[in-house]
Amino acid sequence: MSLQFAPGFHVPVGQAVNASAYDRWVGRWSRLFVPSLLAAARVSTSCMVLDISTGTGEAALLALPSVGSAGLVVGADISPEMLRAARARVNAPSFWPVAGDGQALPFKDASFGAVICQLGLQFFPDPALGLEEFRRVLRPGARAAICVISTPERAPMWGVLADTLAGFLPELRDVLHLSFALSDKARVETLFANAGFQEIRVERQTQADTMQSFDEYWAPVEAGTGSIPQCYLMLAEPERRLVRAEVKEKLARFETSGQLCMGVEMLIGSGRA
Repeated sequence: MSLQFAPGFHVPVGQAVNASAYDRWVGRWSRLFVPSLLAAARVSTSCMVLDISTGTGEAALLALPSVGSAGLVVGADISPEMLRAARARVNAPSFWPVAGDGQALPFKDASFGAVICQLGLQFFPDPALGLEEFRRVLRPGARAAICVISTPERAPMWGVLADTLAGFLPELRDVLHLSFALSDKARVETLFANAGFQEIRVERQTQADTMQSFDEYWAPVEAGTGSIPQCYLMLAEPERRLVRAEVKEKLARFETSGQLCMGVEMLIGSGRA
């Protein structure tokens, strides 16, 4: 089997982003960490912020009140489909969506007062090069902050499905586990240090959310937005049913009175240019 991902891994080539499905699959948990990300980057009034891997614009949307009318949030993403979703979601004059590769940013040196990257760096072919670019476009003394997912067992809403699918699609194991590629705190610290950052901090944080049922959890998987759901849709219908049943059984330990309550651990890393 083969799957051709579009840039950014969010959708197959030629397909639009289902922003609602993405929000329910990733956003319901990721947005809980954005305030910590903004604090780590020291986003403040009048700040010019670069939001790398802006996706559907979730972090950018939450950054806008912090920068105020005198500030600016530039949302960069390698995926044209995600940028279109961001434009539709963030309708504000102080948000500028820009097509750009996080490993070769189309901006001059020392252009920004803060750089943030919410759940993007783990998908970079070369995260070290990405962090070097983050530092290059930062003004001296300004901070960059990233948020990445911890290990699969500490992010069961994604990890359980990734592990289950790897049993059906062993040739895609590496792709299925890209979401967890930067789960090692020491490695994140080293990446920041090698990029020339100072005052480096990497903290583990945990947040939780509750869904009314397993069906609510599963619906965005069927929509196929995101790297792991795309792999799921490669399977034939009988295999999909087997995957669904196995994942439901594995997530049963998080169920109470039909509701699913799952926590996720993420790493918030930051450094000063």
